[in-house]
Amino acid sequence: MTGRNAGPAAREPRSTYRLQVRPSFDLHDAAALVDYLSALGVDWVYASPILPSRAGSDHGYDVVGHDRVDDSRGGASGLEALADAAHRAGLGVLVDIVPNHVGVADAAQNPWWWSLLELGAGSPHADAFDVDWAFTAGRVRLPVLGGTLEEAAAAGDLRVEHGELRYFEHRFPLAPGSADDGADVVEVHGRQHYELVGWQRADAELNYRRFFAVNELAGVRVELPEVFDATHVEIVRWVREGLADGLRVDHPDGLARPGEYLDRLAAATGGAYVLVEKILEGDEPLPPHWRTDGTTGYDALADVDRVLVDPAGEAVLDALDARLRGETGIGGTVEWPELIHGTKRGIADGILRSEVLRLERMLPEPTPPDAADALAELLACFPVYRSYLPAGREHLDTAARLARAHRPDLSATIDALLPVLADPSSPVAVRFQQTSGMVMAKGVEDTAFYRFTRLTSLTEVGGDPSEFAIDVDRFHERQLRRQSAWPHSMTTLSTHDTKRGEDVRARIDVLSELPQRWIDELEWLRSDRGAGTTGDGPFDALLWQAIVGAWPIERERAHAYAEKASREASVSTRWTAPDAAFEERMHAVIDRAYDDASVRARVDGLVEAIAPAGWANALSAKLLQLTMPGAPDVYQGAELWETSLVDPDNRRAVDFGLRRRMLADLDAAAARGELPGVDASAAAKLLVTSRALRARRDRPDLFTRYRPLEVVGDAAAHAIAFDRGGAVTVATRLPVGLSQRGGWGQTAVLVRGGTMRDVLTGRRVEPDADRGGSVQLSGLLATYPVALLVPEASGDPSGDGATPAAGGGSA
Repeated sequence: MTGRNAGPAAREPRSTYRLQVRPSFDLHDAAALVDYLSALGVDWVYASPILPSRAGSDHGYDVVGHDRVDDSRGGASGLEALADAAHRAGLGVLVDIVPNHVGVADAAQNPWWWSLLELGAGSPHADAFDVDWAFTAGRVRLPVLGGTLEEAAAAGDLRVEHGELRYFEHRFPLAPGSADDGADVVEVHGRQHYELVGWQRADAELNYRRFFAVNELAGVRVELPEVFDATHVEIVRWVREGLADGLRVDHPDGLARPGEYLDRLAAATGGAYVLVEKILEGDEPLPPHWRTDGTTGYDALADVDRVLVDPAGEAVLDALDARLRGETGIGGTVEWPELIHGTKRGIADGILRSEVLRLERMLPEPTPPDAADALAELLACFPVYRSYLPAGREHLDTAARLARAHRPDLSATIDALLPVLADPSSPVAVRFQQTSGMVMAKGVEDTAFYRFTRLTSLTEVGGDPSEFAIDVDRFHERQLRRQSAWPHSMTTLSTHDTKRGEDVRARIDVLSELPQRWIDELEWLRSDRGAGTTGDGPFDALLWQAIVGAWPIERERAHAYAEKASREASVSTRWTAPDAAFEERMHAVIDRAYDDASVRARVDGLVEAIAPAGWANALSAKLLQLTMPGAPDVYQGAELWETSLVDPDNRRAVDFGLRRRMLADLDAAAARGELPGVDASAAAKLLVTSRALRARRDRPDLFTRYRPLEVVGDAAAHAIAFDRGGAVTVATRLPVGLSQRGGWGQTAVLVRGGTMRDVLTGRRVEPDADRGGSVQLSGLLATYPVALLVPEASGDPSGDGATPAAGGGSA
């Protein structure tokens, strides 16, 4: 394939497109999609993990081998096909890698784990795993039994069969010579290098490090050079042989020393482009010494979400939230720091208790009797995911100060622990740093985010829900900082980990502009005349925001989301102890949205009222993300409306045939001077996405700086505008308020330079030189709530040779 994009990929992507590679959509399928991605304007293809993973895994993060590309995902030939197709089209290839953990759900599928269980500490792979052998007398404790060992044996569920120990579908190896004398199964089990225990004992009694609290994902010690080499031999080959141009590192905070890991990765790959999945809290900076090009973009997502939220709605929604909490007996107004302290402490005392107790065992003697309590309190008070000692000592000091305030009775013990926890060379300090991120992730993202429900578009990965909204000036400040410090960091709006798709959040944002309408509708829906209540007010608010945000959503998807969300919240039901009565009420509420004509009409009416503003928000969010500093990523399928909810909903198959046809039709229509409307067809979003991607790919010289632009006039607060070094972005915010005030009036944006062209509409734009280079927004945004201007002499970044669209002329 030849053309203007042919040739080697640039070191840094101008944009990426994330694909979930799996058995049903493998690397060969990805290769066949390259022509569409190129036409869309994408610069790099971004693939989910492709090393061998557990059979049937759709996500690929449960890696079971490191020596080849997963055969079920296309194998070596599939990666070669994708790389060849991408490079012929001038696209780069970014691959997601998983250094922190491996999948151990099925021991027989993971040769290293099988060897560990068979040979114990004598296994050649023993050092790869983070096991506390002394705690369990040299045995790996595996929480798989439904009851006791004796009960499993008596029922015949635990048995020796085909030279293995088996429990239902689980298979485990036998130590050499351990079953040769005809001993009963309990005796045979007692001779193994592992111990099968009830699954309920996992919280406090495991002796191997996991990914968060997932028993089926065992941590690996890539801080050891030999383990790094063995786990990266195939990954490094991809880069050295030109099959991959860059890497995305999953969860670096789980590693013992992330900075050293990134140094080693850079040395092995010759300094390839590398991104890290790092969640930053508030204004926390990415460690500047890390050998990385930036994060995977959750911080950018948070900026975009908040600049589209109306701060005037905060007090009203706070009052609603307090009332809902009060009526269900779980308290009134709750402050975010107070809430997450409780949820994090609950995690430290619950599903991650085994990690806290291991920290206690690692402390030097004599150990204070309340050391575990103090460690858990420090973890609950830690203000960010983790520190990277010696950097970040201030976070430990902050945690200590907060812990003393919460628990004055632990002050002496906290003071005694600080010297060892602050020592970068101390093994317990290293492990404390790994553990604080686990507690944060499980306590905040996977618990508190489902309890803090005043406006659920803000409870998103990487965001601080206590920050309700930001103004345009604050948005500009953050983009200037991103442009200065991390210009090649990724930006995103949707990922395989987001709690809600970008366009669900964009619609929910509208509720901040119409808080009283939302209160009235929610009260009716929760009443006996409506769908009724689950009995959990805050959860009702979360559930109906999800339904309204994603409506029309298939019934089974709504039920699946509600079950996951309610159990993650762990207030009225939970994964380990489902409350059947609550869940029956919950599912009945959902069914009434589909089966009760009056409820369905009410939902339809609310959605009809807020959807136009939601579409405007969605187009603004998309253009901001695609043109702000950084390398924008489009999550698979999100060039059309992205109305997914939390995983696995957001990993559903994508209809690329539909998208291919729509893009071709859109380009053909643009050539005829026809424009799509801003409505449910999603063609307008495809237009914004494709034109912005093409502009960034074809004219990178127009996206080298960041300069906020001044907007003047009565409606100035409803616009965001910036100049990226020639390309000018203009987007609408708070569209309900804009409509209520009667539109843009005489509001204008002040730009530099001469004649420009809006690549979305094709219209020529002539700034009024007599008025400081002003462009009236009433004309510029007459068709869409967004515009992307380029100097007219810069050529045609739309990529289709289209002439100015219908209604062309000056704006």
